[in-house]
Amino acid sequence: MGEERQTRSLRLPYRSPFAANTLLSFLGVRAVPGIEEVRDGTYVRSVREANGSVVAVTPRSDHVEVRISADGSPDLDRLREQARRAFDLDADPAKIDAALSRDRKLAPLIARLPGLRVPGTFDGFELVVRAIFGQQVSVAGARTSLGRLVVSTGAPLEKPSGGITHLFPTPEQVAELPPEAFGMPRARAETIRRIAELVARGELDLSSDSSPDEALATLSLVPGIGPWTLAYVAMRAFRGSDAFMPGDLGVRKGFEALGLETTQKSMLARAERWRPWRAYAVMHIWQNHL
Repeated sequence: MGEERQTRSLRLPYRSPFAANTLLSFLGVRAVPGIEEVRDGTYVRSVREANGSVVAVTPRSDHVEVRISADGSPDLDRLREQARRAFDLDADPAKIDAALSRDRKLAPLIARLPGLRVPGTFDGFELVVRAIFGQQVSVAGARTSLGRLVVSTGAPLEKPSGGITHLFPTPEQVAELPPEAFGMPRARAETIRRIAELVARGELDLSSDSSPDEALATLSLVPGIGPWTLAYVAMRAFRGSDAFMPGDLGVRKGFEALGLETTQKSMLARAERWRPWRAYAVMHIWQNHL
């Protein structure tokens, strides 16, 4: 018989302010059925690296509580690091907000949502797959398609928790899938399979231990990976605080809403004043556009 499943708790401090509800809303809208959900002010998901643990992250007034339900002894230090990265808990919001507020167009957005974070990820490979699924389709459409992939390919949990029933598929599992299994145009399916092969062979490291520059350089050589995907992965998987995507439809519409010019040249020029926090500006622009 295996060890009884236990629940452990971690208390993770952060610097105030913290726009926790906005972060939870962002994650909830994009939650992939089977592996994650947001319920009662808590983000819950399965984590492959931690023996199939189910992790629940709940923002509190002065800290974030992380509850880990797992068999055996998961690496708590690793989970602590993953949760801090996923919820951007090492950010200095006062410094970031002050810098972005110097732009009079952004200042009202910062005042409306002080302490806005850039959501990260628990799994770099998963994030890249999700980014590719999100190309040229709605958030809801990508979420539904990813949910099908999870249920058909990911390993089921021995002890499900609510709607958390599976692990996200491994690179090895994804690499073995035929293109038609992805429910998307063949070229994009081949892009995902190629990335899965590279990760499975150790030629592409998408973990938090990797060199972001090296990983993004390798990723850029894969057919079907363009500037938007690279910026999105830099922003969320590698904590790239200065990532920016002028070609993003939401960013472009956000510029329009602010009364700013939307040619790529103009957008890049305006964003120069937001360095090195352009990713945080993107989050504010996305939120303002919703």
